[in-house]
Amino acid sequence: MQLNTSIISDKHMSSIIPLVQLLNPELDANILEERLQDMITKGYLCMGVYDSEKLIGVCGMWILNKFYSGLHLEPDNVVVLAEYRNKGAGELLMKAVYQYAHQHNCKYCELNCYINNPLAQKYWTKQGFKPLGIHMRKELN
Repeated sequence: MQLNTSIISDKHMSSIIPLVQLLNPELDANILEERLQDMITKGYLCMGVYDSEKLIGVCGMWILNKFYSGLHLEPDNVVVLAEYRNKGAGELLMKAVYQYAHQHNCKYCELNCYINNPLAQKYWTKQGFKPLGIHMRKELN
């Protein structure tokens, strides 16, 4: 296993769709692709972790500036292929994300974590994240 990380170029961003679909199995790949193309125009970036040339994990990234926290990076849709979990791939991926955030003068990383995903909650807690609020959503008709 030869792991490395890099920012995925806009030109190759579609390569993340199969991994993102693991987190969103209810969404068709075409819908994810359409949303991805729009997200890219709004500043969406993605860090990839590779085993040689094979993309095995991704972490979407938004750099945002909000009143309550200032400049921060939001990891989004973080996933590593099951066969690479607990083998250092996620740790390497997040180390690269935190380094990117630091290079862009971010003071914090903050994210949303689904309440029905206790494994993710445990992972993010081990990463040093602490609950700050409750993410809420309202469907608009």
